[in-house]
Amino acid sequence: MSEEDPFSHLHDEDYASGFDSGRVGAADMVETGGRRAVSLDGTWKFTPDLYDEGLRQKWYLWTADPPEAWDWPRDYDAEAAFDMQVPSCWNLARPEWMYFEGSGWYARDIFAPPSLHGERTLLRIGAANYEARVFINGSFAGGHRGGSTPFFLDVTPHLRPGANRVLIQVENRRRRDRVPMHHTDWFNYGGLYREVALYVVPPIFIRRFTVSLKPGHTDRIIVSLRLSAPVDTEAEFEIPALGLSIPLTITGGEGRADIAAQPRLWSPEDPALYDVTLRCGADRLSERIGFRDIRADGERLLLNGRPLYLRGLCVHEDDELTGKTTDEADIRRRFEHARAMGANFLRLSHYPHHEMVGRIADEVGVMLWAEVPVYWAIDFTNPDTYADAENQLLELIARDANRASVIAWGVGNENADTDARYRFMSRLAEAARTADPTRLVAAACLINRERFAIEDRLADHLDLIGINEYFGWYEKGFDGLERLLANSRPGKPVVISEVGADALAGHRGRDDELFTEECQAEIFRRQLEVVDRAPYVQGFCPWLLYDYRTERRQTRFQRGWNRKGLIGEDKQTKKLAFDVLAKHYASRRDRNA
Repeated sequence: MSEEDPFSHLHDEDYASGFDSGRVGAADMVETGGRRAVSLDGTWKFTPDLYDEGLRQKWYLWTADPPEAWDWPRDYDAEAAFDMQVPSCWNLARPEWMYFEGSGWYARDIFAPPSLHGERTLLRIGAANYEARVFINGSFAGGHRGGSTPFFLDVTPHLRPGANRVLIQVENRRRRDRVPMHHTDWFNYGGLYREVALYVVPPIFIRRFTVSLKPGHTDRIIVSLRLSAPVDTEAEFEIPALGLSIPLTITGGEGRADIAAQPRLWSPEDPALYDVTLRCGADRLSERIGFRDIRADGERLLLNGRPLYLRGLCVHEDDELTGKTTDEADIRRRFEHARAMGANFLRLSHYPHHEMVGRIADEVGVMLWAEVPVYWAIDFTNPDTYADAENQLLELIARDANRASVIAWGVGNENADTDARYRFMSRLAEAARTADPTRLVAAACLINRERFAIEDRLADHLDLIGINEYFGWYEKGFDGLERLLANSRPGKPVVISEVGADALAGHRGRDDELFTEECQAEIFRRQLEVVDRAPYVQGFCPWLLYDYRTERRQTRFQRGWNRKGLIGEDKQTKKLAFDVLAKHYASRRDRNA
């Protein structure tokens, strides 16, 4: 909108062009361990924008003047907007926004932290679903797509002394070409739902820093780092508890070292962690890191050379009151329930969960499968969709590369085995393996329904084959499961990555009556009897820990919730099946870890 033509924006369908060039991704990720964050959490001003008027009319160019100072009428008044807490999901802020899908504008003034001697100021947004564009003092600072991974913007050029006006547009429309696409089985929350902060770093800073055991060795540590500029210099790497203080030569901004060491190995029984420090010039990072070796050996899984059975649970990041926004207390409750069941493993379905999950899992000794939302019928023929998926995967890997608890990167879930999907996901699997050769690559696959066998073509590119099956619930009886396991010998370890049945907490009845707790419990009993006889099945992962919100489910028992949780949506009420799994996992624990 302009003085010359106040109606031009009404007919402008090219209003979003020009912003893609400022999009950041995995290459812009920055390690934050030990850095001081200047939190921008708290109250922001929020304006819903169903018609994208903010971009059409260029709201980011308008100053925060009161109406009496306006030169012409406006459709945006940030100072009179709604108060919105960051982090939070806008869906739960007001009843009328529950199902809102579109754009929302966040506004607030910030005071830039003092920067000296060429220091840089980085803005980190923990997650914004799904696409975000950031404007500072009227200038476009950059954008990001992908609803569950963090991103970083160097906002130094846009800041000025004193107050700075920040506007962030977040847009959560479901679309065919996105990752995930428009058809999923979880709720489409919108907003700045994870933490937002500023970091001040030196002119040349440590961008990436990974520490792990050398693959196939338990007596050597690999350290790698990348600086923000291609300089030649030296860094200092320390693990005091191991007596290590090693100089690292950096050439062209890259450094790597292969170091002899004898760390105590991390495991669920002994989640040993070490304080690790890296210094380079004026920059310093610190982390708590565990060392473990995870690999597939034929049809077995080995953790630190010992056979491993994954006593698992699937979990969604969802809460009745806060939606996709979580905190430490909520995360620790998940682990307490998982350990009470005897689980040593969580599948973080179906997108990257909060980074605190990995840190707490390291501490309490629970292994994780972390995945990206390549879910159902992704637009597998679209190169831009692939670029989006790969970037989300590489951002996840960059964020969690130092988490010993993460043992597998999941590259997809329940995709039909088509040629386009095979090309897309095999390429994604190789991208994961190239970025991180220290972990397993996994996917939750479907079965061949003609032969009733496990033979997804993608398995050639996986280390761990996940199988989602719901015999006893969506498919009557267990004969099909018997046939499936008898017909299959995949030559690789298999985990039942989803299995379960809906039950409304407190609804009791016969064990053949749908949606009763008795029916859910009986299905798990029968499942475990059959699955336990398959030697290549190295894990069992029920769907899922808690009931969660999804508008696909609308029977009288569901009312917008998936009721397959072993605990109700209140995250307190345990269903009968919880004890069935707990008893089974206790028996498995006696056999191996």
